[in-house]
Amino acid sequence: MTPISSDSLLAAAPTRNSSVATLQSVQRNYRRGKVTVQALKDVDLCIERGEVVALTGPSGCGKSTLLNVLSAVDRADGGDVMVCGLDLRRVAESELTLLRRRKIGVVFQDFQLMPNLTAEENIGLPLALDGQQDSDRVLHLLERVGLARRLGHYPSELSGGEQQRVAVARALVHRPEFVVADEPTGNLDSSNGKEILAMLMEIRLEEGAALVIATHDKEVASRADRVVRLRDGQVLGAHS
Repeated sequence: MTPISSDSLLAAAPTRNSSVATLQSVQRNYRRGKVTVQALKDVDLCIERGEVVALTGPSGCGKSTLLNVLSAVDRADGGDVMVCGLDLRRVAESELTLLRRRKIGVVFQDFQLMPNLTAEENIGLPLALDGQQDSDRVLHLLERVGLARRLGHYPSELSGGEQQRVAVARALVHRPEFVVADEPTGNLDSSNGKEILAMLMEIRLEEGAALVIATHDKEVASRADRVVRLRDGQVLGAHS
């Protein structure tokens, strides 16, 4: 494998009408003791720019693994993976880090906020890690998610709904082309869940990023442009 350079990565933005992610015959295997578990089996999937796709299926069906492959957190064992115009088979680990930092936003189910950073600092973290600073952007998102008065509070001082709002803002602060969210309403009560879902949809429209959500929530799935069903690591079907 010949890694591409960082300069090539930055110049590799896809055209306006191209797909933001394409998977062909993707496989991902894990070892559990002496047993090989196929987490993904010959998965074909295309995500269009600006599209909202819901991944559904029972626990253990491969939703989170698929999100990890799409977000360049994990590498496929076989098949082709194109994300944001890049062939991930040719990308070195350092370039994967830049890809995630600059073009992909991730909303984790358990928030994964830095406990020693304020809400404002957590949101700005992706920019800081890339040697950038945009206080106007951070403050705009704080206002957009209704936390302008909580910018100096630490995660331990925020409710679960507020922490998820911070996580959503953090995923969007660097204006990613592609956002993945793993059960973004799973740890929230119904009221906060509905607010987070509405906010994700609205901000996604404003920002123009594609959004892929892994969910068990029927209401979340009903708001997507397309629902992709998985079982035992395979795509069973998709419908609008």
